[in-house]
Amino acid sequence: MAGDGTPGPVIVLVEPQLGENIGMAARAMLNCGLTELRLVKPRDGWPSDEAKAASAGADAILAEAKLFETTPDAVADLERVFATTARRRDMTTRVVTPRQAAAEIHAFLGGQEKDGGNRAGILFGREAKGLKNDDVTQADAIVMV
Repeated sequence: MAGDGTPGPVIVLVEPQLGENIGMAARAMLNCGLTELRLVKPRDGWPSDEAKAASAGADAILAEAKLFETTPDAVADLERVFATTARRRDMTTRVVTPRQAAAEIHAFLGGQEKDGGNRAGILFGREAKGLKNDDVTQADAIVMV
């Protein structure tokens, strides 16, 4: 939950390769007030001692992380999904900057009632190659720097 009481987006790591990176992502999430982590087929399995060691106190986020077999399963309950990528893609999906994505997510989530409602998520891909096109097709927009 953001400092203003607006719930934050769900963070979805698609096929993360190293437990240490999952732990560092959890630590970054905690620093930003984000609490919901979803993992799609982590390469080295789950749970991970390496993730816990690298999380620097973000144990609660790791303990509550949910596992999924596919990206569509991981985002099925989300109304807005943003896919991060560094590669240009020949797709018709709208491209936004990180600042635009943050503003859209904040506005979208800020319009919900306290007891639930709107859900948004951000997809992050594999360390080596990022998201596959099949993953990106699950998103409403692509976030590019």
